[in-house]
Amino acid sequence: MTGAGFSFDRVLNTFAAWALALLWVLPLAYAIWTAFHPAAYEARFELLAPLTLDNFAKAWDAAPFARYFLNTFLLVSMILAGQFFLGTLAAFAFARFQFPGRNVLFTLVLLQLLVMPDILMVENYQTMRMLNLVDTIPAIALPYIASGFGIFLLRQTFMTIPKELDEAARIEGASVLGVLWRVYIPLAKPTYLAYGLVSVSHHWNNFLWPLIVTNSVDTRPVTVGLSIFSAIDSGVEWSVINAATLMTSGPLLIAFLLFQRQFVQSFMRAGIK
Repeated sequence: MTGAGFSFDRVLNTFAAWALALLWVLPLAYAIWTAFHPAAYEARFELLAPLTLDNFAKAWDAAPFARYFLNTFLLVSMILAGQFFLGTLAAFAFARFQFPGRNVLFTLVLLQLLVMPDILMVENYQTMRMLNLVDTIPAIALPYIASGFGIFLLRQTFMTIPKELDEAARIEGASVLGVLWRVYIPLAKPTYLAYGLVSVSHHWNNFLWPLIVTNSVDTRPVTVGLSIFSAIDSGVEWSVINAATLMTSGPLLIAFLLFQRQFVQSFMRAGIK
């Protein structure tokens, strides 16, 4: 009976996994099908239907996607650089320095994880308006420069590094920042890679805050540009919209396929205890 029950559970789990996989894959498969086939095949599947790249050309010509991609690249680069810089210094301080109120401050950092960014949008917009930064790329990036999750992840990784390496580096004449640069950062490269992929993916797909704080083509990222492009009531086919969708999500998909092994291993080795 135990064996039969175990087999039934395994079959049920396998069926549920395949069902969830199909629910996730089917919309993507439809988008790929319509993007690479003429508009006449949007609603019907024919195995020998002709392939075409015209939908991508039409989408590229119909909207300034080159500018959108540039804006998004600048945005995620700015956010990631700020998060790495601030997160590294804060995590190193929490992991290796003893100072009054350290635990209280770290608790406040963790509380940031419980606050949804959407709650702060009104205050953030008022701040950006006061700084005269509305409709600029820094206005999109500034609310995300300090990441509680990034500080927590790097702090946990730094705490797993033996303190003997600190002492050896200090004997060699390294300063505090020298120890951080030569010992901690190189040993935490897998964690930086994993967090970098998460951060880039999140802010590449972020939509609501960029929609609120941007008003022009010169500052819109791809998510906002794609939503405006797909909201046109006439003259746009589903095949063209799906081609544009694949263009905007393609870089993230390629990055994940290239670094998926390092991505999984990095979180497994992040030292979260």
